[in-house]
Amino acid sequence: MKAAERISDFTTARARQRFDPAYRALLTRLWPEPPVPSTVATSYGDAVAYRTGRPDGIPVVLVPGAGGSAVTWYQYAERLGRRHPVIALDPIGEPGMARQSRPIGTAHDAAAVLAETLAGLGVPRCHLIGMSYGGWTLLHHELAFPGRAASLTLLDPGGLGRIGARFWVWLIAGGLAGLTPRPVRHRLAGPVRNATLRADELMPLLPLTMRFRRRLPMPDVLTDEQLGRITTPTLVLLGERSVLYRTGEVAERLGRVMPGARVEVVPGASHDLPVHSPGLVADRVEAFLDAHPSSGSRAIG
Repeated sequence: MKAAERISDFTTARARQRFDPAYRALLTRLWPEPPVPSTVATSYGDAVAYRTGRPDGIPVVLVPGAGGSAVTWYQYAERLGRRHPVIALDPIGEPGMARQSRPIGTAHDAAAVLAETLAGLGVPRCHLIGMSYGGWTLLHHELAFPGRAASLTLLDPGGLGRIGARFWVWLIAGGLAGLTPRPVRHRLAGPVRNATLRADELMPLLPLTMRFRRRLPMPDVLTDEQLGRITTPTLVLLGERSVLYRTGEVAERLGRVMPGARVEVVPGASHDLPVHSPGLVADRVEAFLDAHPSSGSRAIG
């Protein structure tokens, strides 16, 4: 595959032209305050960040999952912002306002993109929170740049088990259900185990993001040795019915190889965890951040 073909982007200029205004309008409607984008130049392209919350303190940086963007965090930004500066990212390689210019082909590339983004934002230290693919990125960022994060919060993260057919069936079923009329979509949310289908605020973006061609590396499975090297305070919330892996086995493994991590299984949740249980997730995140306000003083070197 040619380098140009390994760049994430919309399939046509028209698809981008339809997405951009719809995304800006949605973010304006759902964000706690008028969103002011900050463009961050990196060697992989331009990331975009949106700030809200308190002006002082160690920032909380929100990293979405695959196919996600800053608006994914609309249920959390205001609440977390009451006590912390909050920065939500449109990461390079995902459908948002970011623009990719160089292939991201490895886990190290994914970690480097995040490191360059944080440096460009002038954030020497932060609390990193990531869902799904974003959680996998945070794990590799911590391995590549240990100690730069004050804490890690991982919401049903990738990288803890091999992705099998169950996940792809769940993903395709959710995508098809998302294109059905609202009453049908709401009814299907239960059987499909995807509460996102009831998130009416986000659904208008679904058909537009389907025209986005995503070219990012598949999450690898981190080894016990890799996970054991992560000593930064870490909170891991797993969906009881996650389609990424067998939750009980992953929870047991994390307790064994990352004894300092706090691991909790959220009842009833699948990989839709952040949307399925936003109140519980926000409660756990706030309590965790309160318990680890700075977690040492190491800064980016």
